[in-house]
Amino acid sequence: MHTVAVLVLDQVVPSDFTVPIDTFGWARLPDGRDAYRVRVCGPADEVTAAGGAFTIKAPYGLDALAEADTIIVPGVADPALALPAEVVDALRAAAANGTRIASVCVGAFVLAATGLLDGLRVTTHWVAADTLAALHPGIEVDANVLYVDNGQFLTSAGAAAAMDVCLHMIRKDYGSAVAAHAARMSVMPLEREGGQAQFIVHDQPPAPAGATLEPLLAWLEDNCDRDLTLDEVATRAGMSTRTLNRRFRDQTGTTPLQWLHRARVRRAQHLLETTGHPVERIAVQAGFGSPTAFRERFRRVVGTSPQAYRRSFRSVN
Repeated sequence: MHTVAVLVLDQVVPSDFTVPIDTFGWARLPDGRDAYRVRVCGPADEVTAAGGAFTIKAPYGLDALAEADTIIVPGVADPALALPAEVVDALRAAAANGTRIASVCVGAFVLAATGLLDGLRVTTHWVAADTLAALHPGIEVDANVLYVDNGQFLTSAGAAAAMDVCLHMIRKDYGSAVAAHAARMSVMPLEREGGQAQFIVHDQPPAPAGATLEPLLAWLEDNCDRDLTLDEVATRAGMSTRTLNRRFRDQTGTTPLQWLHRARVRRAQHLLETTGHPVERIAVQAGFGSPTAFRERFRRVVGTSPQAYRRSFRSVN
């Protein structure tokens, strides 16, 4: 039987370790037998969950990591804290033996602290992606995906994405039929459409308070449904296109047209969430030249199609 060890450290994020336990626990072989043996392991007999709501007893110590076929590394409340040396040693030893290791959400910080992710493409919760990249410049952080499979090492986004990566591993271990059964029992599609990008709040690049472009940015937001040209925007700002581009770079970090594209996508997201308007109408209302241009730009920014986004986030009947 395939053994999965779930590592629990002090201040572990509750959903990060419970989701893998449940998902692997639902997996059954065709004859009805359990597909996995799941063990909760830790450097201490008992740890406190993030937020202090409860404590968790770890029946197995770090030595159990050496016997596991797969190790799951959940996140902790403060992922930037130094990792205990014995945890680093145990994870590195397991990796040296070829053990598959997967992180959940900000558990990527824990795994990155061992050096095992150096040179690899990884993911984590989109909110923490910039921090992970800054702390570990030797890894490539992709905040747009639900999980990344590097073979021996896997990383996933938020806690819900733990289910995605666990189902992916079940399918690799036992095939699609076993994974599909686990997905049904978890009330989860075997493969979700789109990536993590659809959950990211795409704020406009901020302009400093009192910046000279503030009135222009407000005007662009209000008029993003119009077919605006760079010359028209520059005329509205009372400056040349060259000066406008330079001011935009200085004050927002991007170009006028890129800023406008993002404003249009934001408006489209709002309309998809709050109205039943057809995609063709929303394309016009958001200022895109055609439904095709709208779909292409939306997928590029959000990571999924307008219709799939609506199915996930629409708030009205």
